[in-house]
Amino acid sequence: MNAPPRFELFVLEDDQSILEVTEDTKIPNAATFKIHKQDHTLGNMLRAQLLATPQILFAGYKTPHPLHPHFLLKIQTDGSLTPAAALEAAATRLIGAISSLEAKFRREFSFKDTDAGAAGINLGSMGMGPGEDPYGGAGGATWGAQRDYLDF
Repeated sequence: MNAPPRFELFVLEDDQSILEVTEDTKIPNAATFKIHKQDHTLGNMLRAQLLATPQILFAGYKTPHPLHPHFLLKIQTDGSLTPAAALEAAATRLIGAISSLEAKFRREFSFKDTDAGAAGINLGSMGMGPGEDPYGGAGGATWGAQRDYLDF
C-alpha cells in the first residue's frame, strides 16, 4: 500500500515545527502558512473563522496531496492587521468556540444522570413509560449496559 504509517500523519518529528510562514511578495498584505500534521478538519474551521473577520480580504486552504499530512492556508488582509495576527486571532476564537461547544455537550449529557421524573417531565407525553429514560438508557443504568442514545 502507498499510504504512510498512521503515526506519521499526526506525530511531529523532533526538528519539525507545526507552522511555516511564507510572505507573499506579489500580493500586498498576504502570506501562506504551511501547517504540518493537520488536514481538512482544521483547515476548513480556520478558513471559516478568518472569513468571519471583516479585515480579511481572502482566506483559503488546500491540501496538495492526500498522502501528505499538511495543508496550505493563504490569507490576505486589508492592511490593518498582519496575516499572522489574523491567524492568531482566528485560532483563539476557534478555541473559544470549541470550548463553548464542549461545555454545552457536557452539560447536556449531565442531564442524563438526573432523574427525568424528578424534573417534572411528563414522560407519557413523549411516548415513554414511567421507567424509561428520554436519553435512551434504562433509568439509572450505565452507558453501554443496555441501549444508548444512538439506538433507535
